[in-house]
Amino acid sequence: MNYIGSKYSLLPFIDRVFEEVADGDEKVICDIFAGTGAVGRHFKARGLRVIANDLQHYAFALNKAYIEINHPPRFVALRRACRGELRSVSRSTQGPVDQVIELLNNLGGVHGFIAKNYGPAGHRLYYTEENAERADAIRQTIEDWRDEGLISMPEFFYLLCSLIEAADKVANTASVYGAFLKKFKASAIKPLWLKPLVLTNHVRGCRVFREDANQLIKRIECDVLYLDPPYNHRQYGANYHVLETIAAYDRPQLKGVTGMRSYERSRYCQQQSAGEALTDLLSKAKAKHILLSYNDEGVLSLDEVRRILGTRGHVRTFTRPGYGRFKADSGRTYKRSS
Repeated sequence: MNYIGSKYSLLPFIDRVFEEVADGDEKVICDIFAGTGAVGRHFKARGLRVIANDLQHYAFALNKAYIEINHPPRFVALRRACRGELRSVSRSTQGPVDQVIELLNNLGGVHGFIAKNYGPAGHRLYYTEENAERADAIRQTIEDWRDEGLISMPEFFYLLCSLIEAADKVANTASVYGAFLKKFKASAIKPLWLKPLVLTNHVRGCRVFREDANQLIKRIECDVLYLDPPYNHRQYGANYHVLETIAAYDRPQLKGVTGMRSYERSRYCQQQSAGEALTDLLSKAKAKHILLSYNDEGVLSLDEVRRILGTRGHVRTFTRPGYGRFKADSGRTYKRSS
C-alpha cells in the first residue's frame, strides 16, 4: 500500500541503528503504532517475535494477516462445504488459497454499502461501479463465511487483507482518501482482483491488537518498544476512511462530499496533549530499548521529545542525511533522529 508515514524506505536505516544499540539477545519487539506493519514485518523476518497494534480496522486486518499468520490457510471447512462451486474454478488453481481466491474473484457484483456510497451511484468516484460492487460482494461473502463457521478468524483476516490491498490498488485517488478524482484514472478502471498474500516470515507467538496504545502498554513486555505515533494534526482516520469502512464494514453515517466517517482525534495529534500522552506511555513501558520515530513537522519540538525520552534513560540521536524528517529513537540506550 501507498501509505503516508510508512517506514518502508527507512527500514535499512532503522536496521542499522538497531544493530548498533542491540545487545544481541533481543527476542520480542513491539510496534505499538503499527500502521500497515512495515517495521513489524521487517523484524519478524529477522526472527523476532512481534507484538503489533493499531486502532484502525484496516491496519489491524493487515497486521493480523502478515504478522500473525505464518503459512497459507487450508480453508478445510469452506472447501468441504463448497465442493460444487470449487469444481467450477480453473483446473490450474490447485492450491486451497488459489481456489478460494478464484471463487471470490468470480462472484457477481452486489450493490451494497460500498457501491451506494463510494461509487458513481453515491456521486463519489472512489471506485467504478463494477469495482465497488465487486468489493461489496467479496466483503459480504467472507463475513457470511465467518459467521457460518466456514472460515476461521485467521482465514477471515487473510481474505480481508487481500481485499483491502486489492481495493487500494484500484482506488480513484491521488494518494490518500481525503478526496476522489473527478475522472477515473487508468489504474482505477482495472478490475478489482484478489491475489494470494506472500507470507515469507515464520515466527510463532506473534500477536496483534487493536487498542489504545496507552492502555495496551500496561499489559505487555518486550525487549524493544518501537514508537511511531501520529506526528501532527493530520488524522489517519481521514486519510484512509474508505479502507476503514471496507475493513470494518460497519455501515457508518457518512458526511459531506467525500463521505467521511466519524473518528476520534488522537491525543498525539494535539499540541496540548501529545507530550502528556507520550510521557504517560513511556512511564508504563516495560522494555529494554525504546525507539521513537518522529517528524520535524510534529506538534512536539525536538527538544521536548528529547526531554520526555530522557526520563527513561540516556538519549542518542542518529540521522540519515537527505531524508526530509527527523526520527527520534530513545530508550535505555539511544534516540535516533533523521
